Amino acid sequence: MRSIDVNEAIDRGRFGRFQWMVVALCGALLVVDGYDVFVAGTVLPTLIAEWGLTKPQAGALQAWALFGMMFGALVLGPLADRIGRKKGIAISFLLFTTATLLTGFATSPEQFKIFRFIAGLGCGGLMPNAVALMNEYAPRRLRGTMVALMFSGYSVGGMVAAGMGIGIIPSYGWKPMFFVAAVPLLLLPLILWKLPESLGFLIRQGRQDEARRIFARIDPATPLAADDRLTFSEAKGASASIAELFRHGRTLRTLMLWLSFFCCLLLVYLLSSWLPKVLQEAGYAERASLLSLFSLNFGGMAGAIAGGRLGDRFGLPRIVVGYFAAAALSIAMIGTNPGPGMLFLLVFVAGATTIGTQILLYASVAQLYNLSVRSTGLGWASGVGRIGAIVGPTLGGVLLARELPLGQNFLIFAIPAAVSAVAMLVFALANSGNRDATRLAPA
Repeated sequence: MRSIDVNEAIDRGRFGRFQWMVVALCGALLVVDGYDVFVAGTVLPTLIAEWGLTKPQAGALQAWALFGMMFGALVLGPLADRIGRKKGIAISFLLFTTATLLTGFATSPEQFKIFRFIAGLGCGGLMPNAVALMNEYAPRRLRGTMVALMFSGYSVGGMVAAGMGIGIIPSYGWKPMFFVAAVPLLLLPLILWKLPESLGFLIRQGRQDEARRIFARIDPATPLAADDRLTFSEAKGASASIAELFRHGRTLRTLMLWLSFFCCLLLVYLLSSWLPKVLQEAGYAERASLLSLFSLNFGGMAGAIAGGRLGDRFGLPRIVVGYFAAAALSIAMIGTNPGPGMLFLLVFVAGATTIGTQILLYASVAQLYNLSVRSTGLGWASGVGRIGAIVGPTLGGVLLARELPLGQNFLIFAIPAAVSAVAMLVFALANSGNRDATRLAPA
């Protein structure tokens, strides 16, 4: 009887058709997720005019979905460690697509808040589970690249939201932007049919037959004998508890990642919520302001893919530090009121180094923790980040209500990026020190 470690087998093997299917399915889910998140920024100027909202009220309106995301990440991330990633992903997807569809029927800010909160629960649960699943099926040498490629679907969703906003909102208003959420619901049967469960979860549950069927699809060239037993090198780790995130020399690195998540998501949701409105008030046309949201997300997609590839080659922490430094510079320069061409370039860089970096942070968390607490680690990092996401739109509304000069606003917006650069530099140094200590420890 052989004992086959599936984790080692995946790391040694090639990235085949089955794993590409996982990338495609998770990427499609994140397209829908990204659309749900960024559609709010496209409709915000229309909601302000239709419901007579002040800027602080509009910022608070946006924050309800982000409250939902925080709770969704904290609850559905750890829940999936117990019920399985596939069920966690399906529950999350059903929650946010249904609630997004219902948002189109809202007739008041109060109804809008309730539906956006429920949608946020699903969005917050989907991200950590999709990242954890993809991280498990990708070989270590390609892990950052594949997670980033999958997560680029999030930026594609934002681009779709911006593109549809340009064509739909001026002629038909904001409601149809939410009605289109009925279309992605058709994906749910495909997800339940094709999306695989976590191999590590199946092995921990003693479901060897299911695990063997999936493993045979990953490596069809290696036939399994009837008495072969699959194992997972991390399958007998500690329980999925928050305390475990701070053990084994991970305290400083966990805290620095949380701080980076907080600042990064603050920036992502500040820009996605207020960038079109700010640019309209600065004198740019409505079409140009919505195109800036498209440019922001296009940059996020390009930045994530490039960053994942560079991270696999040079180490994710180094790339993330550089990305955050570039984010601080580009955001500050947007406030100089550049011409349209330079504006779109700066917004592209800002998207690459904020949305793109968010994706790299998820990959960094997935690499820091072992399987048994990976979804918990991702869920808590994402949950802490959601606090920043709540602060972002609210802070934007308060700052814009004070009518500060454009340049001053964007200088303030650049501060979280600078803080994140310092935090990830500390993380990189601590990570390097931990590896050195492990290498020098006596056998």
